[in-house]
Amino acid sequence: MQVVDRETVLSRLAFKPLIAALGDMFRDGCVAPVRHHHSIAATEAVGGADLLLMPAWQHGRHIGIKIVTVFPDNALQALPAVMASYVLLDGQTGQPRAFIDGEALTVRRTAAASALAAGYLARAEAKSLTMIGTGAMAPHLIDAHAAQRPLEIVRVWGRSPAKAAALVAQMQDRPFQVELAEDRQAAVRAADIVSCATLSKTPLVEGDWLQPGTHVDLVGAFKADMRESDDMVMTRGRIFVDTRPGALAEAGDLLLAFAAGAVGEADIAGDLFELCRGQVSGRRQDDEITVFKSVGTALEDLAAAILVTKN
Repeated sequence: MQVVDRETVLSRLAFKPLIAALGDMFRDGCVAPVRHHHSIAATEAVGGADLLLMPAWQHGRHIGIKIVTVFPDNALQALPAVMASYVLLDGQTGQPRAFIDGEALTVRRTAAASALAAGYLARAEAKSLTMIGTGAMAPHLIDAHAAQRPLEIVRVWGRSPAKAAALVAQMQDRPFQVELAEDRQAAVRAADIVSCATLSKTPLVEGDWLQPGTHVDLVGAFKADMRESDDMVMTRGRIFVDTRPGALAEAGDLLLAFAAGAVGEADIAGDLFELCRGQVSGRRQDDEITVFKSVGTALEDLAAAILVTKN
């Protein structure tokens, strides 16, 4: 059985081939039940946490499962909030084939899914990206979008200016300009693509700020009470999701907008299956605002794990 560590995962999952692999998997399909989501009650020593189990399989070929924990208070101990492991099994015998660093797999496939969507939804000439959030996902989202669009400038905003500045410094070797955004509203207004990866429960992007033609990529909020956008983002934008079952079960950006009566399920224009299969159109005109909301799917993990073990 292969044991694939973090550095090996990152080196084997270059974004262009990974984006292509995800597109192939969304076209071909696999069995991917909605993830099992279990809340772990808070204790005196540990705050509330979440356990996620994400299985997927292709009959007779591959079986995979990701085990994820989300401990938001881990930042107090200088630990990642999200930790994960992935097990890839033989689809004919069930024999374990690989044990893979799930955190690296997750950040790469999540960023690649956003970039896959942006390939259909962002303007082809999009040159500016505003990154909201400075956590583990942020650098991968920036690089993934840069693999799909000719980015020239990236602005980074975070609740902690120090963390935002550190991310900017970390990415100074990129072939595009990366700078600190002190004014979130101004940074959103200036962006062709706005990408959010946070654990926020209050909107960080407002619909009033969006310029015609903006693409909004909402990644971070993964529970029904979380949101990164206000209702007007949804009413102004043409909405797409990674998968409908996942989004309708857990995407707080959508569910809270539904509850407010701003939009409804019928306002979801399509998902990644439909986009990749050509069943719905992506961006239709340059001044259209598009919104992509992802909550993650085990299909993406399986596609990434297969690609990792092919190398």
